[in-house]
Amino acid sequence: MAVKNHNSAVHLGFVWLVVSSTVLLQTSDGHSWKKHSLPKPCRNLVFYFHDVIYNGLNAKNATSTLVGAPHGANLTLLTGKDNHFGDLAVFDDPITLDNNFHSPPVGRAQGFYFYDMKNTFSSWLGFTFVLNSTDHRGTITFGGADPILAKHRDISVVGGTGDFLMARGIATISTDAYEGDVYFRLCVNITLYECY
Repeated sequence: MAVKNHNSAVHLGFVWLVVSSTVLLQTSDGHSWKKHSLPKPCRNLVFYFHDVIYNGLNAKNATSTLVGAPHGANLTLLTGKDNHFGDLAVFDDPITLDNNFHSPPVGRAQGFYFYDMKNTFSSWLGFTFVLNSTDHRGTITFGGADPILAKHRDISVVGGTGDFLMARGIATISTDAYEGDVYFRLCVNITLYECY
């Protein structure tokens, strides 16, 4: 009889363990202590930057140029095969408040990008918006992967100076215009969650 009561107690304990584990798994992903709701954004800005890639014929208007390319490649033109894989460009592009290339610039986008995948168009961006207008003074620094073929891509806002001191947030970028391997325009929608 004692063995039967012992088996019933073990069985009951096992059932309790399974039921309580199932309830816990359904109400928590095991990392609920890490989940934080995002604070409300403290600032939202939209800018456009215009990149004119040097192609050997447009030195007067070019705002970016290749500084690195795969072995044997031409530094004047983007690598035609493998989705420009291995090309590294630096840029000093005008930033405007609208998508018109001829609008007065409110600053410069300065940095680099390199194409980092062979099987699809993708790049990695590292750049700073240097803003010097009546509305905005300071810098905003960005970094992250840019899967170019996606309509909207998020990159990190990793810091800033001046009006944007120690800013943190997300920049959603989208290709607003593209003209072959010579010109592209990006819309950059910046949402800051830390503002000082």
